[in-house]
Amino acid sequence: MPEVSVIVPARDATATLPATLDALAGQTLAPDRFEVIVVDDASVDGTAALARAAGARVVGASGEGPAAARNAGARTARGEILAFTDADCAPSASWLEAGLEALRVADLVQGAVRPTPGAAVGPFDRTLWVEGEHGLYESANLLVRREAFAALGGFESWLRPRRGIELGEDTLLGWSARRAGLRVAFVPEAVVHHAVLHRGAAGYVAERMRLRAFPALVARIPELRDRLAYRRFVLGRRSAAFDLALGGGLAAFVCRRPFPLAAAAPYAALLVADARRWGGGLSGRVALVGLAADAVTAAALARGSVEARTLLL
Repeated sequence: MPEVSVIVPARDATATLPATLDALAGQTLAPDRFEVIVVDDASVDGTAALARAAGARVVGASGEGPAAARNAGARTARGEILAFTDADCAPSASWLEAGLEALRVADLVQGAVRPTPGAAVGPFDRTLWVEGEHGLYESANLLVRREAFAALGGFESWLRPRRGIELGEDTLLGWSARRAGLRVAFVPEAVVHHAVLHRGAAGYVAERMRLRAFPALVARIPELRDRLAYRRFVLGRRSAAFDLALGGGLAAFVCRRPFPLAAAAPYAALLVADARRWGGGLSGRVALVGLAADAVTAAALARGSVEARTLLL
């Protein structure tokens, strides 16, 4: 009987899943101590066949999303420890050993997440960094005792800011564990590497629309105001700088005087810093795309605040 069940939800993941399975095959934990379950969430490509060929146990799911897929995997798991990662991630070789060691004195463990070593990350690419316990409990790297997972009711599918996008199920699980008095720990030695997924400026800007869900997330998990928000009611310092610049611009327009534009100085400094970071021919484009992304962020948060009746700007 395996001690650990690694659960990987996957939908149309043939491009990235091989790296995940290869990394799991290279774990320093003895192979007979863990099993790999790939939950095929209604893929239309060869995800299931690829997983079976690699020796994983494949469980079918109906395409409801990652929360339901992870729960489906957990229901068939044989291990007393459930280890969650994603089909665009590659755990480091000591991931399971480090996680198990931490679970000697914890019920739920989150590990570090970093981009694939050596991969170039462009200004608009998507990847993931988790270097500490900031309160989101990303399921790209989450280990939990099976008994605790069952007591918490598993992952809840409740927040869908855009079609095909699900958010908050892992964050809610983490905070439900904390509220229940379970022992929660962050373990930097348990590392998972997230793929660097290349995309253009349009995709980078469009993804900011998912922030429409953050006011609802904060409404249900108010503890995030202290962990995530800047001065409780602003998403972050960059959002605060953009909002201040926007307010200064509107004030200058209304009073027909230029001095309120001074409020835009902190945000302008951020755009300049972004441009200098990338330099060369990218600098101007990075600044313009950053401005567009911040405008979409502000609009998404404003809309989400109205919908959730909870202020987060």
